[in-house]
Amino acid sequence: MPSVVIAAHNEAAVIGRCLDALIRQDSGEELLDITVAANGCNDATVEIARQRGVRVLEIDQASKAIALNIGDSAALGFPRIYLDADIEVPPDAIAAFVDRFASSGAPLAAVPRRHLDVIGRPRAVRAYLAINSRLPAFQNGLFGRGMIALSARGRERFDVFPVMMADDLFLDSLFSPAEKSIVDSVEVSIAAPWRTSELVRRLARVRRANAEMRTAGRQRKVTARIRSADRLAWLRTVVLPNPQLAPAGVVYVMISLLVALLARRRPRAGGEWARDDTTRQVVEAGRNGQG
Repeated sequence: MPSVVIAAHNEAAVIGRCLDALIRQDSGEELLDITVAANGCNDATVEIARQRGVRVLEIDQASKAIALNIGDSAALGFPRIYLDADIEVPPDAIAAFVDRFASSGAPLAAVPRRHLDVIGRPRAVRAYLAINSRLPAFQNGLFGRGMIALSARGRERFDVFPVMMADDLFLDSLFSPAEKSIVDSVEVSIAAPWRTSELVRRLARVRRANAEMRTAGRQRKVTARIRSADRLAWLRTVVLPNPQLAPAGVVYVMISLLVALLARRRPRAGGEWARDDTTRQVVEAGRNGQG
């Protein structure tokens, strides 16, 4: 039985569509086990999820890591799929993952292809992502897709999620390239920020979280060997082989320098879920017929 775990914090704008897409899935002869770990919610996330008849766990503290661990402990089967609440899984995606893990030479971890939705975004956002999306880490890593699936053997690689923010980086670091796979038949859409300021804020949060995870790795506070950052990959693997991307590279460097400065600041209290809500607001408006 495939299991899906969704850590959700104030996701009323998107959780319904996420769950509807899952409920419509054909996962073969097996039922689909879905757990929503609603953490620190003060909106209608819990009510919307319960309307879909899925398992809903209410957690007082707003913490993705804690929610993942509690949701994980309630999940029943494999493959175990960790899904962001704003991802709409395409039809037959779960079945494709089940088949991939059942095939010969099956991986321990798998992710879908990703499509970055940059339509209508500012030029700076599009330029930055033109470089970022071509980085090797985003071509073959588990992160940045909002959906990660593990086999039973893959899940044995760790006990619990460390109570830190960079869960994607943690999972990615547990597996060698040969143990990871991209399921090409499945594509998820990732909404780019609608404002450059939101992109910068998101990147600063991610950089701060990744730095914390790498420090924990060096201090052996986590079991994984955390992937190191390659700060020159944008030039060596993207711009030099593609000189036409040089203008975008300039924007990439400027934003990256700003992000590096902002990431040094102490995060505000309760900032673990300091995400880009502009993409969720657009979804909510669309559901209400306003855009």
